[in-house]
Amino acid sequence: MKQLPEVTKNLLIVNVLVFLASYVASTRYNVDLNSILGLHFFGSEKFRLYQFFTYMFMHSTFEHLFFNLFAVWMFGRILENVWGPGRFLFYYVVCGVGAGLIQETAQYFEFMPVLSNIKALSALPATEMVPIDGVTHTAADWLTLHRAVLDTSTVGASGAVYGILLAFAMLFPNQQLFIIPIPVPIKAKWLIIGYFVLELVLALVAKGDGVAHIAHLGGMVFGFLLILYWRKHPSGNGYFRR
Repeated sequence: MKQLPEVTKNLLIVNVLVFLASYVASTRYNVDLNSILGLHFFGSEKFRLYQFFTYMFMHSTFEHLFFNLFAVWMFGRILENVWGPGRFLFYYVVCGVGAGLIQETAQYFEFMPVLSNIKALSALPATEMVPIDGVTHTAADWLTLHRAVLDTSTVGASGAVYGILLAFAMLFPNQQLFIIPIPVPIKAKWLIIGYFVLELVLALVAKGDGVAHIAHLGGMVFGFLLILYWRKHPSGNGYFRR
């Protein structure tokens, strides 16, 4: 840990501390921090603007936390040594927030029928019986059920992590990497292209698997655009120089 650059080290520490705090809050005080600090759909009553930042530090399981932090440790420290702490932290946050924005956009199109039903049901008396898809409930019950659909949250640093992977591949495209279970070394540029294609396919065919594939793609897209901007404007100054 002493050899890690400051931003990478602090990202690891903060994520671990938040995970431990979330575990203690859940087991001892029955408080779900993932629900409070995770990113909710903007149409949900639980949505808060700060969640675009806090969701990056929340994780659902230890495995989720471990693999994200492993990638930050493995590739983030290299990027920080190349870019410097200011630019690396800015890049990390932009990729994380960008992933959240893309996730919100995708959820808007996914939840359009639900939003339409909520709007229609809100205009009805609470006790009126309403049939939807062959099932009849009161308008109030249907509103409760539909709003619960909007209350799911997105958590994890994966959007920022995928941005880190993309940046490493763009800076060191021909770097050979050993990735389990691939038995031969693979160049970073081919690895990140493979990750992008895989996430795109899973986003289309694996809906409902509990993984925010669209957010992963969003982190990569925002990272790609930011790196292109930096390459076109290399004469940065002050905090973001290098």
